[in-house]
Amino acid sequence: MKTYLIAALTVAASMAHAQTQWKLATGYRAESFHTQNIAQFAKDVEQATSGALRIEVHPNNELFKLNDIRQAVQDGKVQAGETIMTSMVKDIPIAGADAIPFVVGSYDDARRMWDLQRPLIDKHFAERGLKALYAVPWPPQGLYAGTPVKSSADFKGTRMRTYNSSTVRIAQMLGATPVDVPMVDVNKALASGRMDNMITSAVTGVENQVWGQIKNYYEINAWFPKNIVFVNLKAFDSLPPATRQAVLKASQQAETRGWAMSQAVASESTLELKSKGMKVDRIPADFEAELKRMGEKFSREWVRTVGNEANNIFVPYYIQR
Repeated sequence: MKTYLIAALTVAASMAHAQTQWKLATGYRAESFHTQNIAQFAKDVEQATSGALRIEVHPNNELFKLNDIRQAVQDGKVQAGETIMTSMVKDIPIAGADAIPFVVGSYDDARRMWDLQRPLIDKHFAERGLKALYAVPWPPQGLYAGTPVKSSADFKGTRMRTYNSSTVRIAQMLGATPVDVPMVDVNKALASGRMDNMITSAVTGVENQVWGQIKNYYEINAWFPKNIVFVNLKAFDSLPPATRQAVLKASQQAETRGWAMSQAVASESTLELKSKGMKVDRIPADFEAELKRMGEKFSREWVRTVGNEANNIFVPYYIQR
């Protein structure tokens, strides 16, 4: 017992002796559940290392814009960062797997997708001098419609808000006209008649108070985009072994906690939409089956674009279903 105590005190003393400070950049607001989770992660690391490693969290694009954070960490301009995985697809196409619509329909599906995707992300990150710590999904993307929806035919002649290549392709498949509208302009676009429907999460709908302009929300769980938290590999490898282990343990805890937070926020936001008078419903079974077929077409198109590496995700994913 005495030997164990001396060893423990020696480790704690050595960790406390080497003071290290990291900055972690994120493009999201401090109030976002993702940022709150990162803040807790930073506290856990500092506590577990007895202050040997302190992580300063810089939200809201304070250090770098969201889409530039991954490169900034890679270049060593900042030690750690968070970004949405779809922002990396031009350089790391495999990062877009979780944003292929109508494939992942639940948090369990999203977890299976991440388990298959993680080894490939680890590989590409290592090649770029990065190390992934953990990933947490946003709540599922739902369908907002100005009028009740029963089938894809209801979208013909309507204008659908789009914000990336996937949403443009969805609009085209449904026969709607794609309209590029930034989220901050959604209410203005709805009021002026520039758009009739959109796909985004219940959280986003609550944040933008869309119930004043749109009355129908369908829980189609179109996809579960993930945010990923990562670190410069040299910065991580320069830490003492005990500190590295503390970071990895805190990362595992942050991932578990973050997924639970995402589910809670999704439920709370959906209830908020209902309380504001919106009709929250599921789409008819025939339409849901049609969307699943669209998802399979999307995934085939994506596999052809990305190449053989994409099969390492989708072949086992569909086999496990």
